[in-house]
Amino acid sequence: MRLEDYWGVGPKTSERLRETLGEEAAVEAIESADVRALTDAGITRGRATRILRRANDQAGMDALATRDAREVYDDLLALASEYALTRHAADRIRVLTPLSNPEAVEKRLDAVDAAVGAWTDLDGENGEAVVEAFDAYDAAEGTERAAVDAVLALRDAGLDGSTFGALGDIDPDAVREAADALQYVTPEGVAVGADDRLDDLRGRLDDARDLENSAFDVLDRIRETGVRDLEDFRRAFADYVDRETRLSRSAVEEVAPGEAHDAADFVSTALRALVDDFERRVAAREREVEDDLRASIADARDDVDRAVAAVDDVAFDLSLARFAAAHDLVRPTLGGDGLAVEGARNLFLSDPDPVDYAVGDHDLSPPTGDRVAVLTGANSGGKTTLLETCCSVALLAAMGLPVPADCAAVGEFDAVVFHRRHASFNAGVLESTLKSIVPPLTDGGRTLMLVDEFEAITEPGRAADLLNGLVDLTVERGALGVYVTHLADDLSPLPDAARIDGIFAEGLTPDLDLRVDYQPRFGTVGKSTPEFIVSRLVANAGDRRVRQGFEHLAAAVGEEAVQRTLSDVWDG
Repeated sequence: MRLEDYWGVGPKTSERLRETLGEEAAVEAIESADVRALTDAGITRGRATRILRRANDQAGMDALATRDAREVYDDLLALASEYALTRHAADRIRVLTPLSNPEAVEKRLDAVDAAVGAWTDLDGENGEAVVEAFDAYDAAEGTERAAVDAVLALRDAGLDGSTFGALGDIDPDAVREAADALQYVTPEGVAVGADDRLDDLRGRLDDARDLENSAFDVLDRIRETGVRDLEDFRRAFADYVDRETRLSRSAVEEVAPGEAHDAADFVSTALRALVDDFERRVAAREREVEDDLRASIADARDDVDRAVAAVDDVAFDLSLARFAAAHDLVRPTLGGDGLAVEGARNLFLSDPDPVDYAVGDHDLSPPTGDRVAVLTGANSGGKTTLLETCCSVALLAAMGLPVPADCAAVGEFDAVVFHRRHASFNAGVLESTLKSIVPPLTDGGRTLMLVDEFEAITEPGRAADLLNGLVDLTVERGALGVYVTHLADDLSPLPDAARIDGIFAEGLTPDLDLRVDYQPRFGTVGKSTPEFIVSRLVANAGDRRVRQGFEHLAAAVGEEAVQRTLSDVWDG
């Protein structure tokens, strides 16, 4: 492919990539999702991420059918990248996409499973050694020498078994021999310490340059010795250089001019020649040393290249393992025609309540066979959180990553439609929402609909009609859906393939927080229980007139229920 054929690569971006990487290397960087190569070429990290996501799996990105689904996707990858062991691993995590190939999904799940096992098997000391190895690799900007050091440290920590075969394929003796050579070969030339003779020549060159830069001072100091003629001056100059620098008398005499107009001409000519002579010597010795070093590297080139690739791959796999282990993620069962979870948790909450839920066909404990679930119940009862959890499970599974649940069964979806409640009541919002959520249902693919409080964008009576239509369309098109609403009582009879579930508030805690049973009750209409909210407002009102206003509302929703709620709180 040409660079311009990739999404997001316009004329300016392609020109920059050709200038810095070359066409072939730039295409390879895009195909291998190498964020580092693109950012090193001057592409901003955000733009590089967007380009590589589309190049990685365009169909997978198209499955994120709504803005809210894309936001959950971004949030999931941002959370996962917090566990990255290197900057490059974080970049690779951020460009993960839903995978359109089921075999690729299973392959990634296999890799993460193996990495989780390897990570959790490490004892504390070896775990710290692994983290330190990657920290050092990052601090050294991911050089070849840093990669070799990291490989040796990772092997010493025990990461050379079948899980990380790439590490086991590397000859440790070969890369150890290359390690010093890699340390001294830099883009700027041969580093200090590679060769004593080269370091000595460089020191002498520095002295010669210092003398040249202070030629007038040298001239004055020699004159102060009382020299009588130019021949005396030549001898005094050689003595001065031999005494005050690392340069020898013989080195000076070899390059000193045979003739000069005067002392000043002699000094400037001699020092310029001295600098030129040592620059030639340094350059010649540096070539010899670099050739020897590169020969050592060439002998281990295959192992060095494998070390560089292995470090990046191991960092990526272990980073995902750290994410999975930190959140107790489990491998989902893939396939079938449903989405079902037991003990599912929302990754974006600090202490979430686990829930069981499902739509479609599956073998887990929640009800099976229903194409649509209409979820009702208490305000602040976790309905939107449950939708977000279902969306997270579907997207993580599609990316080949474990999910936040005790167990999960996830089908394959061509489109995930997640729509949060947006409190805007106008025709424009209604139109844009319908244009966002309806087309995926009509494309003929497998669609998961997760729609929150549709009634918030139009008047309740018409919202119930539209919601009925969406439920019917979801069933008719063979899609799956969870629709959150407060309008269950206003809906027409639902299709046989739909059910109504409810979340119930059970009162207030002693701190006047809403006490909710977050586990939906299947086949039961939930209640909003406004008396609990009004009870809290009455109890918290500090101003007498405001309290009276809330008490007036209490009478409207059922004063006896409000008083009973407050009594339960204060007596309990």
